[in-house]
Order: sequence, then C-alpha cells, then structure tokens
Amino acid sequence: MATRKPKADAVVKKPVAKKTVKKSAVQEKTAKEIATEKGEAWVSVISVELDPDNIGNGAFELDWNDKFITNLVRQGYQSKPGEEESIIVDRWFQTVCKNIAMESYEQWEANQPIDARPRIIDRRDVGDGRTEAS
Repeated sequence: MATRKPKADAVVKKPVAKKTVKKSAVQEKTAKEIATEKGEAWVSVISVELDPDNIGNGAFELDWNDKFITNLVRQGYQSKPGEEESIIVDRWFQTVCKNIAMESYEQWEANQPIDARPRIIDRRDVGDGRTEAS
C-alpha cells in the first residue's frame, strides 16, 4: 500500500487540544458602569479634537449614561420627537460652554480699571417723544 504525500500547497491541519481559559482575574468596571449601577448620572469627555490650522476650532466627544439624560430632561433640556439623546447633551454642553465664557468675561471686566470699563447708558422715556440718557 502506497502512502500519499500531501501536495506542496495543501494545508495540513494538526489536531489542536482545546484549552479552557479560567477567568481568574475579575474584570474591573468602568466609572460609567459603576455610576449606572448606583443609579447616578454620569458624563465624561472621551476625546478632544483640535483643528491644527485654527486651534480655536475643535470638537469634544462625550459619553453618558441614561440617568444623565433623565436629569437633563428634568432640568428642562428637551428634544423634539425623533431627535437623538446627543441633541439634548449638545444643548447642555453648549450651555456649559456659554456659562464658562460669560464667567471669564465677567471676571475680565471686573479686573479692568474703572476708566477702561464700558459705560452703561441708562435711557428713560420722559414722554412726548423725548428720552433722557445718563
């Protein structure tokens, strides 16, 4: 009886013993998973991308849990029917950014000398088509 040689381009498969993998190390939970299990709202900045040609332009990637969305809705951040949760989060994030900008501006304005501050003009209608400004 003649034995046949495998062809040169044939793949010879050897039997492989299956290994059982034991999970001895407990996988650590993420901060999002921990907060979600506790019923707490959670949001995080995942990444920040900046335009190399204009460093003032960029984007933030955020991640959140359902409790965070629930809290935003309770605080008045609503979406239109059919809009995704990301629209609600974007509206919240824009508010946060605006508040930071306003706080920075107010601090800058408060640190300016009195002469350099913009004047506030108070107008009062005195009737008969006339206005008093002070």
